[in-house]
Amino acid sequence: MSDLRIRHASPADLHPVLAFWKEAAEGTSVSDDPDGVAALIDRDPEALLLAERDGELVGTVIAGFDGWRCHLYRLAVHPDHRRQGISGALLQAAEERFAALGGRRLDAMVLERNELAHHAWRGAGYAPQEQWRRWVKPLPR
Repeated sequence: MSDLRIRHASPADLHPVLAFWKEAAEGTSVSDDPDGVAALIDRDPEALLLAERDGELVGTVIAGFDGWRCHLYRLAVHPDHRRQGISGALLQAAEERFAALGGRRLDAMVLERNELAHHAWRGAGYAPQEQWRRWVKPLPR
């Protein structure tokens, strides 16, 4: 893993990240567009973490903190680079960020149908919270 580099995304990463998510992430979100990613980077420049190997984007995670709870979104690893410790390295970087910010509890958004992701999250020490069900409503644009 010594050739793996974790860094914060910059505005120049908008389009590469969106293209990466189309290939590597399960499903899409209403904010998966240049404006959504730009707003994230503008609001919290350290939230979107990128994993690169030899200059190639191989993984992402959004590590957001609202001052009360830590939230993980868009953990994705390119299919050709899975099972090489990339998601673990991204989660470690996210957890270090949260600890530095004073976070005490975190949650991760994981699609119910994404069984592969469930296995990865359990392997990283996370447990599903069956008593909670998310309710969502997109905001009008």
